[in-house]
Amino acid sequence: MTVTNDLERLQRLLDDAGEALSAHFYSASSQVQHLLRQSVEQAPETDNSALHKVMEDIAGAITALQFQDMATQLIAHTSQRLRNCADQLARDTFGDDEEGEAIVEIAPLRPNPVTQDEMDAGSIELF
Repeated sequence: MTVTNDLERLQRLLDDAGEALSAHFYSASSQVQHLLRQSVEQAPETDNSALHKVMEDIAGAITALQFQDMATQLIAHTSQRLRNCADQLARDTFGDDEEGEAIVEIAPLRPNPVTQDEMDAGSIELF
């Protein structure tokens, strides 16, 4: 149960970090797009390659945030499996459930909810 509590705490930390990063990246993206529009309006001949590079970097960072979603799924899956094991061990060890009414959380049916092991731009749908 200690491990599941640690996983839940990790889940909250990842959620908070993911939300903060998303908000900052989307804000930065919006500001860079605004600067690009201003630059084109004021001086169409200006080289905006640096701003375009920043936009590419931001897009890459947003794609990398999908790690948070995959990690969340794995943590939830692992927590559910651990709770199932703990419930079964408690029921079998203490054996005080003569009517067979002990609540044992159902184990996940799939062995792994996340099959992807790498992230490339365009390979993952953004949130």
